[in-house]
Amino acid sequence: MSFKGKRVLILEGYARQSLPFIREFKKQGCIVSVLCDSKLDVAYASRLPDYKIIGVCNPERYDETVSCVRELLKTRRYDMVLPLVDFSAKILSTNKAEFSNYTKVASNDKEVFDKSQDKLSVMMECMSNSIPCPRTAINIKNFEDILNSDLVFPIIIKPRRECGASGFIYIKDEVELQEYIMGLDISLEDYVVQELIPQDDLNLSCNLFIDNNGEVKSCFIYASHRWFPLEGGTGTFNTTIYREDVKETCIKLAKLMNLRGAVGVDLIHDPRDNVAKVLEINPRIMACAQIGFDAGVNQAQQILENELGNEVTSMMNYKNNISIRMTQADILWFLKSKDRFNTKPSWFKIKNTKDQIFDIKDPLPWFSFTLQAIARYKSKMHKKGSKTVLNTSK
Repeated sequence: MSFKGKRVLILEGYARQSLPFIREFKKQGCIVSVLCDSKLDVAYASRLPDYKIIGVCNPERYDETVSCVRELLKTRRYDMVLPLVDFSAKILSTNKAEFSNYTKVASNDKEVFDKSQDKLSVMMECMSNSIPCPRTAINIKNFEDILNSDLVFPIIIKPRRECGASGFIYIKDEVELQEYIMGLDISLEDYVVQELIPQDDLNLSCNLFIDNNGEVKSCFIYASHRWFPLEGGTGTFNTTIYREDVKETCIKLAKLMNLRGAVGVDLIHDPRDNVAKVLEINPRIMACAQIGFDAGVNQAQQILENELGNEVTSMMNYKNNISIRMTQADILWFLKSKDRFNTKPSWFKIKNTKDQIFDIKDPLPWFSFTLQAIARYKSKMHKKGSKTVLNTSK
């Protein structure tokens, strides 16, 4: 079936993964609109979209964003609306029953989305089904519950519903734990308390596409060899790898969670027992989506086929050893890391390596992304004083 003339609305023009999807939808003949929050958004800077809409698309303005999306879907004709990050995926899943009256909504049902976004629920699903994951304490309500659990220091405490390393707290001993809990007005029931797995090996991401019948139609895996901030953050240099164990683990978990569409599962390779362990599920397109297209997996085509009633093309094979770099953050890694000249793959590797954003035919998004990253960096510095954190997770 031809998708020529199909109208697609992409949310979050600030997200770097918008670019490969805009490009591929255009190749399929679609008319692509993008909702942007700023003229500095990468999608607004790009020459590719047919329509660039300046509206409200901002995690700090949730209700206004919902209203903006609702108005667009009600008053303009789209054949499909696509979220790119957790923020808009939540909006679409929460309002899917209503929004489906206007267009095809490429997001999971609310109940499925909410459960997969809850890190504790994911850990409990893993532990109940012999899926490798970090040792996690259950039913934690207070300081004593942590001490009486089978966890051994150091441990980590992180919010149940934040994305990636956001809110991640490292606790080295009982004294530090007590100081942390007593010093903050928090409810431990809203947090995940689990063992710390040494980040001495690979961070892994398994990217699946599951059609509406529950069949896995594509799977590719990449490893993050470097990340920034150094203590745990966004991958700055990623490479596709083959890991049958990771594939089996993630397909099993995704089916147990009843997920559909694009799904990302984050894992960490535990050097203590040589096992890849599930950290969280992302029920949406991953930020490093470009690497999948470079490796031969066209999720844009699969999404169109799935949402518009076609048989979804199977793309289970992909190219190994394809690398992608987020240059801005990788430069910071090089400046900060004492392993800058010893890292493997080499920081200077260029064979089979592309930048996540830069395209000589469409160069402006790279510069707009850099400006936004600098602005976020300055904001973080202002809030945290001398603590240097550059959030490039968008």
